[in-house]
Amino acid sequence: MNSSDHYRGVAVLRHRDFTLFLGARFCAAIAAQMVVIGVGWQVYQMTGRLVDLGLIGLSQFLPFLALVLFAGHAADRYDRRLILMLCGSAQCLCAALLLVFSIAGVTHPWLIFLVLAVLGIARAFQMPTAQSFMPNLIPAEALRSAVAMSSSTFQVATIAGPSLGGLLYALADRSPGGHAGHVVNGGAAFVYGAAAALCLATVAMLAAVRLRRPPVKPAAVSWSSLLQGLRFVWHRKTVLGAISLDLFAVLFGGATALLPAFTHDVLHAGPEVFGLLRTAPGIGAGVTAVLLVFRPINRHVGVCMFAGVAAFGVATVVFGLTTRFFVALVSLVILGAGDMISVYVRSVLVQLETPDDVRGRVSAVNAVFIGASNELGEFESGLTAAWIGLVPAIVAGGVVTLIVGALWAGYLFPQLWRMRSFEELGPQSR
Repeated sequence: MNSSDHYRGVAVLRHRDFTLFLGARFCAAIAAQMVVIGVGWQVYQMTGRLVDLGLIGLSQFLPFLALVLFAGHAADRYDRRLILMLCGSAQCLCAALLLVFSIAGVTHPWLIFLVLAVLGIARAFQMPTAQSFMPNLIPAEALRSAVAMSSSTFQVATIAGPSLGGLLYALADRSPGGHAGHVVNGGAAFVYGAAAALCLATVAMLAAVRLRRPPVKPAAVSWSSLLQGLRFVWHRKTVLGAISLDLFAVLFGGATALLPAFTHDVLHAGPEVFGLLRTAPGIGAGVTAVLLVFRPINRHVGVCMFAGVAAFGVATVVFGLTTRFFVALVSLVILGAGDMISVYVRSVLVQLETPDDVRGRVSAVNAVFIGASNELGEFESGLTAAWIGLVPAIVAGGVVTLIVGALWAGYLFPQLWRMRSFEELGPQSR
């Protein structure tokens, strides 16, 4: 039995500050998912244009991309807890602005895109800071259990958030006082109001964290310092392979971005069904993450990660080809389970390979890859769907994901495919 076995299951929750961080991340994730539901359905009802679903992701990704390397430098130099609190406050403000726009009856999507750009700025600082903050809250031997616990908590939020958001949207939009059928003044306002309240709870829990990071010697911001994370990743081929695999697999396989259109045009259903479908990947990922809490991956690490990518690609193809709600739901559950396996391996690998003094900048590089795969992937999906059609775009994305997995395993990063355990990684200073 190795030292990490002591922290299997829920034992990692004995660390008070980690538990508070987990609660804050849970509330923030639910709020983010609710905003995704509200904005996606509201914008598609406003315009009916597939490309606008892609612009939702692009409007968040561009400011994220511009600032995330600087944000990683900030995470290595300043109080990570304070940065997370400021990000939570900014997200609360954005949800409040979306609420005001809905009440005021704004019908132009560009105002919504501007608010999403501010959310992208907040996420640019939040993602690398949160990733680099978690290892400060627990002993090194508890890291694998903490990653699995954090992932499972996040996936529970991705289950609860879309369901709650879709339900609130549908009920409020159809209530006698909810301006039935009027998307701008209806359910969106309730969704954004609930998201703002959850963001306030996030800030409150982070404020209760007692841990203070040891002071770090200030360093001038320079291109050399900002790019140190990129240099680190480039020279660690296992890290580069893992995060680039996630980038290209999800970039082209982003079926979830097209769910509003798929729900409306293929299944001919409303926001409550959209909420259920948006929840399905979270169900698969959440169940998988819970299993990983109690039975973490210790053997055949590389094979497991590529198997997760393959499941993601196959499930995307099946989802795109079906016209039945149940088949679509099951496909998205499998998609989420496959994605969770890949996320878990990548997260543990990056944290174990990275010393704390560059953790923020390396996490920023990882965040760039994640953001590109998600937000830029949403834009790519919307653009492709507008070009070749909704269903062909989804199916093509799944096929490309399978091709990417085969290339990474067989030609570009075969050492990642052959990796048997995390113990193979070189020891790092922590």
